[in-house]
Amino acid sequence: MTRSYADLIPAARGTEPADVVYRNAEIFDAFSCTWEKGDLAIKSGIIVGIGHLYRGIRERDLHGMYVLPGLIDAHVHIESSLLVPQEYARLVASHGTTTVIADPHEIANVAGAQGIEYMLAGRTSAPVDILYMLPSCVPATPLDIGGASLDAEALAAFAECEGIIGLGEMMNVPGVLAGDPAIQRKLALSHIRDGHAPLLTGMDLNAYILAGLQSDHECTTRKEAEEKLRRGMYIFVREGSTEKNIAALVPMVTPENVSRCCFSTDDCHADLLARDGHIDRCIRTAVNCGLEPELAIRMATLSAAERFGLSDRGALSPGRQADLCIIDDPVSFTVKETLHCGKTVTDYPGPAASAAMPGTIQCPTPTLDQIRLSGSGPARVIGLVPGQIMTESLHFDLDSATLPDRARDLLKVLVCNRYGRQRIGTGIVHGFGFKRGAIAGSVSHDAHNIIATGAGDAEILAAINAVIQAHGGMAAVNGPEVTVLPLDCAGLMSTLPAHDIVARLDALREATKKMGGIAEPFMYLSFLALTVIPALRITDRGLFDAVAFRDVPVFGDGETLRKTG
Repeated sequence: MTRSYADLIPAARGTEPADVVYRNAEIFDAFSCTWEKGDLAIKSGIIVGIGHLYRGIRERDLHGMYVLPGLIDAHVHIESSLLVPQEYARLVASHGTTTVIADPHEIANVAGAQGIEYMLAGRTSAPVDILYMLPSCVPATPLDIGGASLDAEALAAFAECEGIIGLGEMMNVPGVLAGDPAIQRKLALSHIRDGHAPLLTGMDLNAYILAGLQSDHECTTRKEAEEKLRRGMYIFVREGSTEKNIAALVPMVTPENVSRCCFSTDDCHADLLARDGHIDRCIRTAVNCGLEPELAIRMATLSAAERFGLSDRGALSPGRQADLCIIDDPVSFTVKETLHCGKTVTDYPGPAASAAMPGTIQCPTPTLDQIRLSGSGPARVIGLVPGQIMTESLHFDLDSATLPDRARDLLKVLVCNRYGRQRIGTGIVHGFGFKRGAIAGSVSHDAHNIIATGAGDAEILAAINAVIQAHGGMAAVNGPEVTVLPLDCAGLMSTLPAHDIVARLDALREATKKMGGIAEPFMYLSFLALTVIPALRITDRGLFDAVAFRDVPVFGDGETLRKTG
């Protein structure tokens, strides 16, 4: 939006009072990563100057508190919070965030263009700026069609919409490397293009970057991140509910490359956001891992703004939007107040009631025969990796009749097509640790079919049935106890207020604790169907090898499977 600043010049020169002046503050200079003691003057939601002589209609003494630009999340899926956009914005605003760069590909995979329209409408009256990247991979791969398929022509209809700033994560790496014309047409929609290339290296990485992809949020090792930095990519250091990469990656951040490094929360449930924070949590975690506070703040502000060409924010300098947060000190980083366009976020009106969206749950509860797994001998098993969404491809010698094998933590995992296509895929997973009970959910990236696992077939089916009866949601079943969080918006989000969602997530957590399982089991479960992340996945077709990029059987296919358990 083009602004006229002529009427702000007198306030900037000090010949007229500003609307408000914050006095005696430690002000962060994002350009030099230093602090300057002084006063900050704001008029009409714009920063007009920093100094010691400004007058304000309203003045406030901060007594040495620290002021820095509003925090920016460089890559997030709002749907993963389980909150609708307006309620998500209210929650993260309380933690110092004033801008989020969101990719709505979760709801787009369920509801197509209608889903994008729903998320765009959610920007209205939000206390933060929600800016969207066009979802580039709906479906994630040609094999994984969910509720919609969006080609370049369909995306082009949104390209000029207010709030759309680029093309979202390009997950179809094989298609990019093959020069797929359909992908090239999508890449031509914007000059800002996010990548998604876990473990990509060498000449294939060169080709991926040459095709126009500029960033990556899937790095899990310092070596991987440094190679991508050297080749010119922006690195989004991610810390979500299960994707915890800060400890491994922040050692590579230096004053020389910090302008190419940002923070991403990617996928966070509402309870983590409410209790531990958003980008403020990322800053605290990075500092605890040894990163200088000033470099962490730079990543969370100006680096992200510059990556997306947002020259109106990211720094406390004249002419920029008065997005800022006030904290106690840079190490403990407790947010005391957040301002968006000069207005305290608590002054924004509460969100109007959000409309729900049909969950497209069109499948019946499977029968025991439909989820039966037959075979014996060496078997492929999905292995969870703690703190990551990548999985291992494990091999165990077993007889399917012995499942669940609780002693070796081998449980059935299955996916039911939610869109009425009558497909059910069954596999085996290691790492959930359930001794009893089962869980199921209609959140399973990216097609968002119903996915379930547990320590017994009857309880798995009961959990799936609970999700179906709720028209989408998350369910835990432990004997006669059934705990459900309904997700009335496309089976992905709830229109309930954040505190109610947190309470229901707490109830699910207590239920799964009684089952003997790992922490955050629903988030781990939700990623097991994502076929663009190595190594082994489960879809409604069955088991999928994300390295070989093909469907594979659970029990051998003429290959010799190495026994590991």
